[in-house]
Amino acid sequence: MPRASRSIREKVIVVILATTCVALLVAALALVIFESNTYREAAISDVTTQADLLALTSAPALAFDDPVAANENLSMMRVRPNVLAAAVYARDGHVFATYRRGDARGGGVPNQPGADGARIIGDRIELFQPIVDRNERVGTVHVVAQYELAQRLSSYLVILASVLVLSLGVALIVSALLQRTITGPILAVTEVAQRVMDGRDFSLRVKRRTDDEIGTLVDAFNAMLAEVGKRAEEIEASNRSLQSEMVERRGAEEALRAADRRKDEFLATLAHELRNPLAPLRNGLAMLKLADTRPDLAGPAREMMERQLDQMVRLVDDLLDVSRIATGKLALRRERVALQPIVRNAVETANPYLQSRRHTLDVALPAQPVLVDADPTRLAQVFANLLNNAARYTEPGGSLRFVVRVDGDDVVASVIDNGIGIEPAMLEKVFELFVQADQSLERPTAGLGVGLTLAKYLVTLHGGTLVARSEGRGRGSEFVVRLRRVRDLAATRDASGGGDAAGTVSGHRVLVVDDNRDFAASLALLLTELGNEVRVANDGAQGLEVARAFAPAVAFLDIGMPKLNGYRLAEELRALPALASARLVALTGWGQEKDRQRAHEAGFDQHLVKPVKLEQIMAILQTLPAT
Repeated sequence: MPRASRSIREKVIVVILATTCVALLVAALALVIFESNTYREAAISDVTTQADLLALTSAPALAFDDPVAANENLSMMRVRPNVLAAAVYARDGHVFATYRRGDARGGGVPNQPGADGARIIGDRIELFQPIVDRNERVGTVHVVAQYELAQRLSSYLVILASVLVLSLGVALIVSALLQRTITGPILAVTEVAQRVMDGRDFSLRVKRRTDDEIGTLVDAFNAMLAEVGKRAEEIEASNRSLQSEMVERRGAEEALRAADRRKDEFLATLAHELRNPLAPLRNGLAMLKLADTRPDLAGPAREMMERQLDQMVRLVDDLLDVSRIATGKLALRRERVALQPIVRNAVETANPYLQSRRHTLDVALPAQPVLVDADPTRLAQVFANLLNNAARYTEPGGSLRFVVRVDGDDVVASVIDNGIGIEPAMLEKVFELFVQADQSLERPTAGLGVGLTLAKYLVTLHGGTLVARSEGRGRGSEFVVRLRRVRDLAATRDASGGGDAAGTVSGHRVLVVDDNRDFAASLALLLTELGNEVRVANDGAQGLEVARAFAPAVAFLDIGMPKLNGYRLAEELRALPALASARLVALTGWGQEKDRQRAHEAGFDQHLVKPVKLEQIMAILQTLPAT
C-alpha cells in the first residue's frame, strides 16, 4: 500500500484486487452463514426425528410400566454415533429409562425434564419432547446429540480460503496484463508533467498513442502546456520588474514588525524580571541602616542581598542578548541542588508583595533534602512568579499555600490560593504571553501578563510541566510544577565542591590587570588579605611589563583595556618561557559563548564573568601548586 500510493499502476492493481477480494469475502460470508443455518436446521430436524421415534416406541413401555422395554428402545441409539445420551421420563417427571454412549463426555441426564424444545449449548443439541398416547401426555423423551458446526465450518473455510487465494492470483495476473493499456499513456503524461515541473521547460509534449478518452486527455495536456508556456513567459517578464521592489518592501515590513515585537517583549521581560529582586535588596539596605542598634540584622541582611544580587547578575547576563530572549532561547545553568533553599529564596523574593497585600503564606517542605538537576536562579524565578501571581489575584488578606512533596521519581511543587479563580476555558490560555485571566476594567490588579509565560517556558526547559487547576470563578486556583528529582546525594556534594581542597589560597604570586582602578585595587586588597603577593597594572602594556619582571603564578586579566587588550596580552604572556605554565584567567564583562571561545583560543585557562564571587577566586587559587 505505501508503494501503491505513489504509482497509478499499483493503484489499479490494488483496486482490482481489493474489489475481487471484497466480492469473494462477501460471497464466502454469505455461504458460511447459509451453511451454518442449513446445518443447524438439519441437526435439529435429525434430533427431532430421533426423539419422535423414541417417543413412539416408549409410549407402550410407559403405559405398561416396563422400564426394561424402554431401556431396550433407548439402546437402539447405538446405531446413531451422533447421539450422546437419551432418557425417558415418566408422567410425574422421574427418570424412567436412560442411555449414554460409552465414550461420551460430561454428566448424565437431568433428574427432571426441562422445557419442551431444542436448544444448542456449545457443541451439543439438547431436546425435550412430550410422549403422547391417545392425545394425553404420558411422559417426556430427552435426546442429547453432538453439534459439530465448528468442525464443519473449519473444513468449509479451508476450501473457501483456497478458492480466495486462487481467485486473487488469477485477478493479479489479469490486472497486470490489462492495466498497461490503461496506465501507460497516463504515466507518459505524468512523466512529462514531472519534467516540466523540474526544468520549467514548457516546450515538452506527450505523444498520442490511443484514440479514446486518454488520447483526448493527451491533446488537452499538450495544448495546456503551450498556453501555460506562453503565459509563463509574459508573467516572468512582468515579475522581474516587480520582484526587487516586493522583496525590499517585504523585508522592510518584516524588520519593522520584528523590531516592534522584540521591543515590546524586551521591555515587558526586563521590567518583570528585575522588579522582584529589587524589593528584598531595598529591604536589606533598610536592615543595614538599623544594624547600628540591631547588630543581629547585619548578617541576615547581607546574606539576603548576596542571594538577590546573584539572581540579578544572572538576569542581566541573559537580558544582554535581547534576540535570545525574544526568540525563547534562554539557556539554563543547571546543577544538582536541593529544592528547599530554592523555595526559600523564592518566598523571600515574593514576601514583600505578599506582606503589602496582607496575605498569609503557609509553606510545607519535605524534612529530607529533595535534589533536582536545575538552574537555581531560574527555578526560584518560577516559584516567585507563581507566588506573585497568586498574591495579585487574591483579595487582600487572603490565604496562600506552597506545598512541596515527593511523588515517586518526581517532585511536585504546588502554589494554592483562595483568590478569584480561573474559568475552565482560560486554564491553558493563562500561559500565553500578555494574557490575563481577568481582563475587565474593574479588575483589582493589573500586570504585564508575562509572569506565567516565563514560568511555563522555564519549567519546560527543565524538562518538567506546569499546569493550572481551578474549579471556576471565585473558587481559587492551583499551579502545579512537576520536576524529575535526583537521588545521588554524594554526586551532588562532589559537583558542588563539597570535598576537601587540594591546595591553599595563600602564598601565591598574583597579577591583576584591569583598567577599572577601583576593581583592580579592591581585588588586589582581597588577595593580599588572603596571604598572597599581588601586583596591579591598569592597562595591557603595563601588565606585560609587570608580568616579565614579576613572573606570577596566576594572572587575572580584563579583556577590554587600552594599549593592549586582554586577548593580545594573553598571547604575549604565553610566548614568555617563564610564564608557560602560569594560570591565565579572563575576568571580564563579556560573557557570550563566542567570547569564551575566543578567550580559550588566546591561551586563557578559565573565563569568569563580572561580577565574580570571592569563592570563585579562592577556588582557582586552591588549584595552584603550593610554593
